[in-house]
Amino acid sequence: MYTDVQRFFDYVYASPTAFHAVQETAKRLSAAGYLPLNEGEAWNLKPGDRRYVTRNGSALIAFELPEDRLSSFRLVAAHADSPTLKLKEQAEDVSGPYLRLNVEKYGGLIMSTWLDRPLSVAGRLIVRTDNGLASRLVDLNRDAVLIPNLPIHFNREVNDGYAFNAQQDMLPLFGSQTDQGRLMGELADRAGVSPDAVLGSDLYLYSRVPGSVWGAAEEYFSIGRIDDLECAFTALDAFAAPHPLCTQANVFCLFDNEEVGSTSRQGADSTLLSDTLRRVCDSLGMSHSEALAAIAASFMISADNAHALHPNHPEKFDAQNRVYMNGGVVIKHSANQKYTTDGLSSAIMTEICARANVPCQHFANRSDILGGSTLGNIANTHASMPTVDIGLAQLAMHSSYETAGVRDLAYMTEALRTFYELPFAMDADSRYTLGG
Repeated sequence: MYTDVQRFFDYVYASPTAFHAVQETAKRLSAAGYLPLNEGEAWNLKPGDRRYVTRNGSALIAFELPEDRLSSFRLVAAHADSPTLKLKEQAEDVSGPYLRLNVEKYGGLIMSTWLDRPLSVAGRLIVRTDNGLASRLVDLNRDAVLIPNLPIHFNREVNDGYAFNAQQDMLPLFGSQTDQGRLMGELADRAGVSPDAVLGSDLYLYSRVPGSVWGAAEEYFSIGRIDDLECAFTALDAFAAPHPLCTQANVFCLFDNEEVGSTSRQGADSTLLSDTLRRVCDSLGMSHSEALAAIAASFMISADNAHALHPNHPEKFDAQNRVYMNGGVVIKHSANQKYTTDGLSSAIMTEICARANVPCQHFANRSDILGGSTLGNIANTHASMPTVDIGLAQLAMHSSYETAGVRDLAYMTEALRTFYELPFAMDADSRYTLGG
């Protein structure tokens, strides 16, 4: 299991932004025999194909087609983005002798966790080349900036519920006045162009604090971006493993912008999933009616992490529906459809875990505490099918340094691998038959 954690750390280190996560995922898929597709070209697919497509460089969908006829899809969806601070287009802020970077919040980050620790800058540059505009991924890959706390002598309220101001408290220190222009110069150099060739950018801060395995029996690990790279990593591992062939197509989805509502062309609230599924059906010669039937008979697992019981604040959690790190796969429930799980999809996921010999547990918020949401119900508005929301239990969600359970990595991978291998069928009364 310690090996699983180290492999996960490597995935996180290679994925400082959603762009890098998609690049690393595509690299691993290519090593497993998957070939890229271009959204801007006609697709000519055949049974048995293993392909993947990206959108905006920050979202990806991969699929493995059956050798026989296509009856339905088995999907697992996660997201590649995490709460952070994004550099504004004009990012340099010279104030006196200091050079700061002007940033804004991306998602619901815990701001205090970003202070007084080494940070770096990564993302993409849009550059002018001899052949037109091109996207280049960049990463300073060094301790480059830091957001300093104000001394308690000047901020006596810091331990009494101080409200951090994103425009004043969260600007990272990069250098001195004489370093003006150095950031873009260094990033352009890493992209292999001159600074004047950079026409646009999407740049983010990320924490440089390395991952650690800790606890009395080394049962916990901590690192940045566990939400939701842990689900992305385990789903990718399960998807890329060899599977027995049947009439279902296996699909792995990695969306962007979940942390800010998914309303982008590369988010779950876009046409990416529905476009991909319908183009697969069209390329295989299926009629429009056959394609709709295949999608309706499919099943999706929306994989996004869950809140483990906090050891210091048990009062924040529902007494009967609380979950624990190293307790296995978490099935997430919400009456107001923040999670799309219903009785049917919960039962199916419970049975999948039983077949995989993996423990599962159930999470629901206290009725007087508003919970978060995820991508499952959003994706369902474009490609409707029975869906279950699951995750792994973690602490300090949306901190720059999150914590999860060592054993849960293997639990999730095995549960999703089993899902990708179990034949199933749905009849007119929405009764599912899971294969042996």
